[in-house]
Amino acid sequence: MRLPCRETLTYDAPMEGAQRATQEAMTCAASLGLTARDAAVLHNSNKLTLRLRPCDVLARVAPAAYRGARFEVDVARRLAELGSPVAALISPEIFVRDGYVVTLWAYYEPVSPQAVPTADYADALARLHAGMREVDLPAPHVTDRVAEAHTLVADPARTPGLAGPDRAFLAGALDRLRGAVGRSGRPEQLLHGEPHPGNLLPTRTGPLFVDFETCCRGPVEFDLAHAPDGVADHYPGVDHRLLRDCRALALALVTAWRWDRDDQLPDGHRLGIEGLSELRSRWSGRSG
Repeated sequence: MRLPCRETLTYDAPMEGAQRATQEAMTCAASLGLTARDAAVLHNSNKLTLRLRPCDVLARVAPAAYRGARFEVDVARRLAELGSPVAALISPEIFVRDGYVVTLWAYYEPVSPQAVPTADYADALARLHAGMREVDLPAPHVTDRVAEAHTLVADPARTPGLAGPDRAFLAGALDRLRGAVGRSGRPEQLLHGEPHPGNLLPTRTGPLFVDFETCCRGPVEFDLAHAPDGVADHYPGVDHRLLRDCRALALALVTAWRWDRDDQLPDGHRLGIEGLSELRSRWSGRSG
């Protein structure tokens, strides 16, 4: 099962809302002297992601209730200063206009092949981690995210589609895996949190990471758990037993989020069912 990103902040802007958000993004770009005559919607879920033209700027627009923009921009700015493989900011400014929060980033034309080779993926992630060890910003621990997911699973009002036996199984899996990862004894640092292929852009200058709103602290194996199979084989010093636990934990987390009544991911219910099935399969195959 491919691990999709988290989609829990209800937005999915309707046509009128998307038009307003787009206009605000274009206005923000114009305030920096950039020419933005039209926009193409690249993604519309928990954020509206736009390509502004002809200035070729990527705008990310979220509802005013979103509080992660400042953190995401600060992380990206500091990593860029360290030479880490991250998408560039057009401006460190956070624009708050008419109920929207807007950030502006460099747009990168897609290149072929779309899939980043595993060795290049591992190298980019290792360089990202090296930069993150130099970034001193407060961030939640991996186990804090697990606690948040556990609270979601324990609340039938928030996860009404989750049957009783499935609820008990998923809560138990989250508990056991939180303990296994939290007590691993491995070195911990700032992590991307979700460095899956959807958050790694293949560009002409090499692979670049995006989306730092999910940053957390923990062992690097948690980040590797989101990468394609084979990436860990090129990453130095991996604890493969911990990596197995982290893969199961990442699957348990995204499975929990798929059962959130406010989840915006397309086919989220189907993915939630598949996640439970795969978790049970992995659990029955564990050797201790």
